[in-house]
Amino acid sequence: MLRLSGLNLPLNHAPEAIPAAICDRLGITREALRGWTLFKRGNDARRRNAIQLVYTFDLDLADEAAVLARFPDDKDVRPTPDMAYRPPVAAPAGWSGKRPVVIGAGPCGIFAGLILAQMGFRPIILDRGKVVRQRTKDTWGLWRRSELNPDSNVQFGEGGAGTFSDGKLYCRVKDPRFLGRKVLEEFVKAGAPDDILWEAHPHIGTFRLVTMVESMRAAIEELGGEYRWQTRVDDIELDADRNLRGLHLHDGSFLETDMVVLAVGHSARPTFEMLHRRGVHVEAKPFAIGVRIEHPQAWIDTARFGNCAKHPDLGPAAYSVVHHASNGRSVYSFCMCPGGRVVAATSEEGRVVTNGMSQYSRAEFNANSGLVVAIDPARDYPDGPLAGIALQRQFEDLAFIAGGSNYNAPVQRVGDLLAGRASTAIGEVVPSYKPGVTPTDLSACLPPFVIEAFREALPVFGRRIVNYAHPDAIMTGVETRTSSPVRITRGGDFQSLNTPGLFPAGEGAGYAGGILSAAIDGIKVAEAVAARLIENR
Repeated sequence: MLRLSGLNLPLNHAPEAIPAAICDRLGITREALRGWTLFKRGNDARRRNAIQLVYTFDLDLADEAAVLARFPDDKDVRPTPDMAYRPPVAAPAGWSGKRPVVIGAGPCGIFAGLILAQMGFRPIILDRGKVVRQRTKDTWGLWRRSELNPDSNVQFGEGGAGTFSDGKLYCRVKDPRFLGRKVLEEFVKAGAPDDILWEAHPHIGTFRLVTMVESMRAAIEELGGEYRWQTRVDDIELDADRNLRGLHLHDGSFLETDMVVLAVGHSARPTFEMLHRRGVHVEAKPFAIGVRIEHPQAWIDTARFGNCAKHPDLGPAAYSVVHHASNGRSVYSFCMCPGGRVVAATSEEGRVVTNGMSQYSRAEFNANSGLVVAIDPARDYPDGPLAGIALQRQFEDLAFIAGGSNYNAPVQRVGDLLAGRASTAIGEVVPSYKPGVTPTDLSACLPPFVIEAFREALPVFGRRIVNYAHPDAIMTGVETRTSSPVRITRGGDFQSLNTPGLFPAGEGAGYAGGILSAAIDGIKVAEAVAARLIENR
């Protein structure tokens, strides 16, 4: 098979245009093209009224060698790579060694558990939260009744923070082994639509993620894995040489293990604090802070796609913006959710945190995105490895107060923020955040340099995307959980730098940023754990 990339066709092309374009691109006859399979489809919307679809195909040719010989230096004409996943090791038959433990049942933990189970190592997966359907009820308790369960919410429970998100399944990590393909194939096996295998920017959405994580749980259990819900790890046990020996659980019990995948997510603050107390090597990491900004999705569709808006091959439009402000700060969009809503995402009482979520249809009225400002330890929180957590909490506390101390979120119209005045009412854009919002001045719950950078960046973005800086566009505070504020450092063997047997993984450990990259990291760490299990048997 031969892979042909970067084949552009008009948005409304006829089906027969595909083989014609392939043959023209490669200089072959129609008879020489025996078949083709779609591998990837994206779009080029730089000319919004002349949008093109961008294809990658895997081709069955009569003489593949001759075609490759004619295009020796063309990066878009290459042999189709072997993307099959092959576990590097497997447990011997009748394996009876110590079972590895995975802490956290988000994307990273699920895939670490799945790969370990597929290799025959029967992992134990711990999570402080609940199974996904019970967790969903608890999450709705905050959204509908302002009732927070600190152990079962948007951040904690089966599926992790990714369950209540847009379900985006793309990332920019280097992936020479095509582990991302393994992730997507497992998702399809678990019930995801198969278009995630070929869409350039695939997504699933919350409702489908719920059933998928249930299916993956069943697959892990069928392979001998075990889940333990509402099981919080309060401490770790180390020997005199700092080797891991087990876990102290919240109910007073002790779980003996010398292999732990730490896949706790970016909001596991008590765990970060416990690890720091125990001397595990932790360092502060950059993250970002800001708001969720909302516009009617129709505004974004028209701004991005012009007359092609609402075309079925395009779907709701997304965007990405960045501006380097004169105060030395970078302002950028983050986790853009077309046709979605802003959600309450706190995991701690007396604090307000926002995030974005979409369903598979992306059919709700507003588009929303994080609009955030990058911050870093040396400049903004130099007081130790956990100083970023303290900074997050500071502004989450202020947002709770500004919202009315009842889990309502503080909001401000863009026009009011640019004019330096508090908002007293909502305009044309209706905020989607539940349980509710309070018009106010966001400078009460964000650092001055963030507000200053916003005031410079918003008009710039408005010149790039029509109506982006519309006076009635709404900003909801605060977005603080953009990524983990710490990195639990690890070496080339994926183990903690100073605590053998502890394998930091995924977004919480500072090694991923989103569903797909976290799942890929979970696979890599599971392979490292398996290799050590075989080595030590």
